[in-house]
Amino acid sequence: MKKLKQPIFFHPAKSKKHPFSFCQSANNAYICKCECWHCQANEDTTVMKYALLPDEKPRRLTFYLAMEEYLARKVGDCEWFFMWQVKPTVIFGRHQLMENEVNMNYCRAHGIETYRRKSGGGCVYADMGNVMLSYVTSSKDMHLTYNRYVNLVALALWKMGVEAKVSGRNDILIDGRKVSGSAFHRMPEGSIVHGTLLYDTQMEHMVGSLTPSGEKLQSKGVASVRQHITLLREHTGKSLPEVMAVLRSTFCDGEQRLTDADVERIETLEQDYLSTDFILGNNPRHTILRHRRVEGVGSMEARMEIKNNVVKAITLTGDFFHTGDVETILQPLRGIPFTREAMEAALPEDLGKTIRNLTREQFIQLLIPNE
Repeated sequence: MKKLKQPIFFHPAKSKKHPFSFCQSANNAYICKCECWHCQANEDTTVMKYALLPDEKPRRLTFYLAMEEYLARKVGDCEWFFMWQVKPTVIFGRHQLMENEVNMNYCRAHGIETYRRKSGGGCVYADMGNVMLSYVTSSKDMHLTYNRYVNLVALALWKMGVEAKVSGRNDILIDGRKVSGSAFHRMPEGSIVHGTLLYDTQMEHMVGSLTPSGEKLQSKGVASVRQHITLLREHTGKSLPEVMAVLRSTFCDGEQRLTDADVERIETLEQDYLSTDFILGNNPRHTILRHRRVEGVGSMEARMEIKNNVVKAITLTGDFFHTGDVETILQPLRGIPFTREAMEAALPEDLGKTIRNLTREQFIQLLIPNE
């Protein structure tokens, strides 16, 4: 039996990096040798099916987001996985302001489509040089769902001889550089994780179409971005179709082809994503704007309208991941005095149940920083 090097993956049960030891048998089966309670509990027998469409015609990115929702509503006793590719498109997170994240002039000039998704996280550029991954499960536990998804992706890469590691909030790295990121969306029926896998891509479009805050992509250019991300084609001799085949065999136990009727229902759900109001989002009035990057949470920007030292309105944007309704945090703050004491008294006790990893002190420090 061939012993692989020990990859390090994020372990949600202990909130720290955790070693998984994989062995490869003669028939190329990979076995998790970790004996912690979390990994033993995660060794379930749930069937994961690959979702096939009745045809292979090109579709907008929004169709595939709607397809995730449709499958989540009928997840039943199995899980779903599928992969998709789109023409050049920018997709930004639910809580982001498009004006802060997307270079619309560049996108219009180069025919790059722009859409908003319902999951949190940051802005992503996609084209036919990479592959998008969708995982749908009945589990509502964000940490376990993320863990299962990212470790299956990393395991698929290890099967290709690529030493991948899970790092940070949602990234997969090769030699310390990002090759994949993902985002999470919880629905009443279950959970969705969708992610990117950079096989090859047009770096000029990635840099030109995204405009994250000042010091990032566009100001530093392609050379700087290439220091932080990597392309899978540089680490494997496999073609993109071969990579997709390994991913599919790692995730799935079987397949199921959707019907034309399923496609019609998905196209109905897609209309929500095509709404101008949804794509543009809300750009609220404000008298105070606070912005900071919160360790383990992401970038957060609070816009507040303060009158007579009372919070009249407050909104929150950023690339953080939500696991509940953000309004449960914001609503108690409206109408209270703009003081630390009032906010400490009004805020829910555990903000981490709504925004991943966020503490009360971190949030109050964002709104009213200590001098």
